[in-house]
Amino acid sequence: MPEPSANMEAVNARLPLADGGGLYKLTIKDGKWASVEPQAGPVVSERHAPISAIGPERLGVSREIDLQGRVLLPGFVDVHMHLDKAYSISHVRNRSGTLLEAIENYRSVAPSFSKETIRSRIVKTALQAASFGSATLRSHLDVPIHLGRDIAFRTIEAALEARELVSGFIDIQYFPMYFYEPGIERELSEFASETLRMGIDGVGGAPHLSADPIANIEWAFQLALAFDRPIDLHSDESDDPSVKTIDTYCDHVLQNGYAGKATAGHLCSLSAMDQNEADRLIAKMAEAGVGAVTLPAVNLYLQGRGDKGNVRRGVTRVRELSEAGVPVAAASDNIQDPFHPFGRGDMLQIGLMTAYAAHLAREEDIGHVLRMLTHVPAAIAGLQSYGVAAGNPASFVVIDALSAEELFQELPATRWVYNKSRWIYASELKKQGIDPQWSALAGGSR
Repeated sequence: MPEPSANMEAVNARLPLADGGGLYKLTIKDGKWASVEPQAGPVVSERHAPISAIGPERLGVSREIDLQGRVLLPGFVDVHMHLDKAYSISHVRNRSGTLLEAIENYRSVAPSFSKETIRSRIVKTALQAASFGSATLRSHLDVPIHLGRDIAFRTIEAALEARELVSGFIDIQYFPMYFYEPGIERELSEFASETLRMGIDGVGGAPHLSADPIANIEWAFQLALAFDRPIDLHSDESDDPSVKTIDTYCDHVLQNGYAGKATAGHLCSLSAMDQNEADRLIAKMAEAGVGAVTLPAVNLYLQGRGDKGNVRRGVTRVRELSEAGVPVAAASDNIQDPFHPFGRGDMLQIGLMTAYAAHLAREEDIGHVLRMLTHVPAAIAGLQSYGVAAGNPASFVVIDALSAEELFQELPATRWVYNKSRWIYASELKKQGIDPQWSALAGGSR
């Protein structure tokens, strides 16, 4: 028999991403959307209990709920994170605030982190993201094979164990940052192949940091093709307009028929280029079918550190990419580590920063920003049957706001999160001193 909350009816749900927005009546059967029906107006029903009045003992068993006009969104998809590094700021700092110091400092202490420590950080961060409404995460993993196979495999094993621990609450994809340098191809290929056989989801890396970026990209595609896996590369995280590995990346996507299976994160140098060159590369990305991910929080923090006066901030050309037909998602990136001392895995917060940094604050832009947190990253992540539509798995977050614009005006703290055929989190329970179901797993992270 399904759990009681796997069958449910809700009225007065506001769906800003549905055609026309407005209020909807929703039904869930066996954990899937059975119907999504527009309402002519607010429904007054004594049969449906107001969600704000449902106590903790009834939330999981109430079958008829009134959302009272609150916004309901499909579960967020945070498609670029570093779960293994999160919450390491107390162990490793970054005095200059630069990307290179962050890399150097983290690598210097990486051997000291036990598998248990890494696993705990991943679990804590994933569950915190789930509590804010995320349903799927994609995490890049630090696997410094040049520091030894034991250290590199330690992170892989911790990540796979953590994914299993949180699987009842949230889904995680892993794309290790395979650190390529000429001369270590054989060792790296053997390691990467083994990780993909262990259950790693795709191929990651940062070719612009390699001594031979072109060879790095070619190696990454050979690996991805051999295992038929998607590829997601950190691309041109630099203020230097001459750094444009995205050009070669697109060539390989076109040559290998990887449209829709290739993602480029950051693209900071694109914002520093002259207009004609930027236009050329954006058009090439659109032609190749490469998805883009902007990371406003981290790039605003790391980039432009050497500039005076007119400081470059590193956020890529979000609007121009979108208008050219490139799918652009926004994501958290690093959380409380040497690459970024702030953050908490809250996609609404990331959406607000994207709206500021990319000048997407007009009323008509709000829906676009919300899609950058939901449908666009879901497509980049290759998710099937995503969204609030009949037949899809019901995965959503109800937020204490009465309009899409209010989401970013108020950043409401109160969330009700439904995933895996049940309610998995309600911030109202926390206010009443009741820990969420995963408190033991998370180590009391919230």
